[in-house]
Amino acid sequence: MKIQGHPWRTIWPVEAEKAIEIIDQTRLPHALVVCRLDTVQSVVLAIKTMQVRGAPLIGATAAYGMALAAKQDASDASLHHAAQQLLASRPTAVNLRWAVERMLTLLLPLSVADREVTAWQEAATICDEDVILNQAIGKHGCLQIQEMQQLKKRPLNILTHCNAGWLATVDWGTALSPIYAAFNAGVPIHVWVDETRPRNQGASLTAWELCQHGVPHTVISDNAGGHLMQHGEVDMVIVGADRVTAHGDVCNKIGTYLKALAAFDNRVPFYAAVPSPTIDWEMRDGLSEIPIEQRSADEVAWIQGRTMDGGIVSVNILPDGSPAANPAFDVTPARLVSGIITERGICRPDMLRSLFP
Repeated sequence: MKIQGHPWRTIWPVEAEKAIEIIDQTRLPHALVVCRLDTVQSVVLAIKTMQVRGAPLIGATAAYGMALAAKQDASDASLHHAAQQLLASRPTAVNLRWAVERMLTLLLPLSVADREVTAWQEAATICDEDVILNQAIGKHGCLQIQEMQQLKKRPLNILTHCNAGWLATVDWGTALSPIYAAFNAGVPIHVWVDETRPRNQGASLTAWELCQHGVPHTVISDNAGGHLMQHGEVDMVIVGADRVTAHGDVCNKIGTYLKALAAFDNRVPFYAAVPSPTIDWEMRDGLSEIPIEQRSADEVAWIQGRTMDGGIVSVNILPDGSPAANPAFDVTPARLVSGIITERGICRPDMLRSLFP
């Protein structure tokens, strides 16, 4: 995707120095900062602190984390230790486990001398595959958007929650990939962007990347989505996912479930855009089986923003003595999901296995 007219990815290797570079997403939207990671420990910290975030990007970053571990020490013990560190960094997104297990399965049968080169090659392959998957999601979702827009005969209003754009992946995004594809094809669209408290990924990240790419959009408070649906101002909801069960339950950023309820009540189609590595075929019941990350209460208590004089400050919005809870995700039951957009097409939640037999 583009920043000031130039194409970027969210992560890339610095081959001469055996390191990787990332866009530090904690500094957006007010500063574009590139951060270098050269150890597995720095990768773990980047994932924990959400310098990189979004299920597909977390998986790609973890793959490079395994390559950096192999650079330090390619022994079995070292790779297993690195894998455990990475797996503990974020519990909810299944792409993290998928990428780490894929790297271990490939590397452990090899001789120690061959592991580092192979690890770098495989991490790069995982990144390239992510781009291809997301482009395919965009293609299938774009057809759905075009069809609905032709029926409405006016600009289509699409609501999204959190950030599932190219900043959450290596490129293109999941939920935003169909939007970018439609925009690039000349389809008239407008995006309602939920702010997505408490970390404001919608206001800080989704709005920023849509603005960079020139897509018409409006930021709204999280509580405004239902009102807009009641008044016919939302034609479609598209969200991403951190994990989807075999039966189609969708785990995504906290607040997604409420949007799905409002969409269901107002007969607004609700879609989740999901690359196959985000599907957890071992899980059946999302409500009881998916681990929900409980993040620091500070994310609820403190908000960062830019002052009128250009300074970046953090302010506390809670009264002294008030505790805060911060579950980072919720689960939308499959019955509320109109369809799941994958790289192989769009299907009802209960038909996922028909696309991936």
